[in-house]
Amino acid sequence: MEKKVAYTTWVENAVGIEGEVGTLDGQLRLPVSSPLKPVAGTNPEQLIGLALATCLNATIEAEEKRRGLTHQSVVRVKVEMGSDTPGYQFWLTALVKIPEVDAPTGEEILAIAERRCPVAKLLGPSANVTVKLVDDFGEEAQ
Repeated sequence: MEKKVAYTTWVENAVGIEGEVGTLDGQLRLPVSSPLKPVAGTNPEQLIGLALATCLNATIEAEEKRRGLTHQSVVRVKVEMGSDTPGYQFWLTALVKIPEVDAPTGEEILAIAERRCPVAKLLGPSANVTVKLVDDFGEEAQ
């Protein structure tokens, strides 16, 4: 299958886990640090969570719009990091709230979004990723 590229960006990390990273065009610069150290900066855990939450909710928003609904969905992603052999691994749990529809319609919208969202496609085959529709976020997602 020939790829049809609609957008390209280059990002670079030349500092490892502490310093500044960003896009080669200079439009985005971020301080990075280890989540296990008290140093200011974002980390891979936050970035992958934001990537999934943003992509999935933007895709849900497109489906809401296609159905004539007002965008009301919210996506919260819990990212956990734990030891693995070797190194570490992540576990992601995405909680999706679509308050303006009933549960079957919400499940349908979410299934469409998971099939269309590039980040969900990338992460979806992993046993470490769970995406579920919720009525409310509860205390766990505070």
